[in-house]
Amino acid sequence: MAMEMRQELKLQQQLVMTPQLQQAIKLLQLSRMELVDLVREEMLENPVLEDDIETSSEQSKEPDLMGGDEQITRQVEAAGTTELPVAETHKDAASEIKADSSAVNEIDWENYLDNYTMSPPTPAYRPDNDDLPSLEATLTRSTSLAEHLMWQLKMNELGDAEMEVGAMIIGNIDPNGYFKDPPLLEIAAEAGLSEDTAEDVLMKIQSFDPVGVGARSLAECMLIQAMHYGQDDDLVIKMIKSHLGNLEKKNYQAIARDLKQPIEEIYEAAKVIMEFDPRPGRQYAADDPHYITPDVYIHKVGDKYFVVPNDDGLPKLKISSFYRSALSGGDGQQRAKDYIQDKLRSAQWLIRSIQQRQRTIIKVAESILKFQRDFFDKGIGHLKPLILRDVAEDISMHESTISRVTTAKYVHTPQGIFELKFFFNSGIKTSSNEDLASQAVKSKIKQIIAGEDPKKPLSDQKIVAELREGGIKIARRTVAKYREQMGILSSSKRKQLF
Repeated sequence: MAMEMRQELKLQQQLVMTPQLQQAIKLLQLSRMELVDLVREEMLENPVLEDDIETSSEQSKEPDLMGGDEQITRQVEAAGTTELPVAETHKDAASEIKADSSAVNEIDWENYLDNYTMSPPTPAYRPDNDDLPSLEATLTRSTSLAEHLMWQLKMNELGDAEMEVGAMIIGNIDPNGYFKDPPLLEIAAEAGLSEDTAEDVLMKIQSFDPVGVGARSLAECMLIQAMHYGQDDDLVIKMIKSHLGNLEKKNYQAIARDLKQPIEEIYEAAKVIMEFDPRPGRQYAADDPHYITPDVYIHKVGDKYFVVPNDDGLPKLKISSFYRSALSGGDGQQRAKDYIQDKLRSAQWLIRSIQQRQRTIIKVAESILKFQRDFFDKGIGHLKPLILRDVAEDISMHESTISRVTTAKYVHTPQGIFELKFFFNSGIKTSSNEDLASQAVKSKIKQIIAGEDPKKPLSDQKIVAELREGGIKIARRTVAKYREQMGILSSSKRKQLF
């Protein structure tokens, strides 16, 4: 078979993701905290960008570049730039970015910055910060469980080898306060001590605060607490050693039959055991609380709602006066000018991407407000079914854009703080042929359980019957699924006998 080489002309169309478009899409899906981190990182890498933290008099000379000044916008548009498209389709966005990238090189940066300095600053919205943590709460670090135990270990007069064993044991205590792996024998062998000596060190640690720490099982944890609090009653000890499973299931009759004790005595002993902490280490958990800062506020004034962006905490970007002076230098600084112009283009794209991100979040929040007006007026029981396509069609954007915008973004409403994804729910038909969101059904189930008699908790089937009386027809398995999603126990485990 003969082989030959030949040229062939082929025409095809493909979408090229420019760095600017990639940056815009990346910014859109970032959470607020991630956006703050990215902006601060960009400020470290791009010397042209600065955080405007000057006094008000200085701000009048060097206004906020993120203020959206109309004069600057007109001047930049006159130079041939366009707004950054984040979304309807990637193809349209890519074509506009391509046109913009060719025009941005022709911008007269000196003239741009001269006019920029004459613009008045745009005040940023500063919401009431009552919901934010105090400054003290952000500057302190709680003591970890290991640090607390090591401090107590050092207060004891132990030899070097025993201290080493104690440190190894403490290092292997899990966040709940249990010592499970590796076996004590392995730790003793590694330290060159006998297992009995290592056991003595472990018992010493088990006497530390919090009570019950260092236990190798739940039963041992309960026994340590029983002895510490003087509850050495024989019945309490027997129930801990042999009937923790029945205690969890609240099967007190089985315990009474096995131990041959009156049911009243079993109740009293169970009350004592229920006061013990099964996870003594959790009060020293290393996981600090994560405070949610909303990306947008929805305020109600009279009968109207207003959607306001939350710019508090975001760096207020401006152009460095030092590099502005360098840009207006003579011809001998051409290399410096080229460098500064490159950084200015990067800063411009970042600022526009952030501005477009904010505008997109506002559009989505306004659309959600329109669809879920009853929720904002009356509460969660009036939440309606909503899907991403509804909002996408309403504001003429792609569903993928709506998905990115609503992920890890939060809104402060008169009903509380919610993730934007919270407002998207599947629907359930009521007896009046109206659609009700699944979150609203969960809320009703929670209300029914909250109002039940704790000594006679409602079964899932009885909850179905009560929902049906309210016009909501769902299956028992659906109630069970919703109950489990909300972390609510079954009726047998919710039952309180005393």
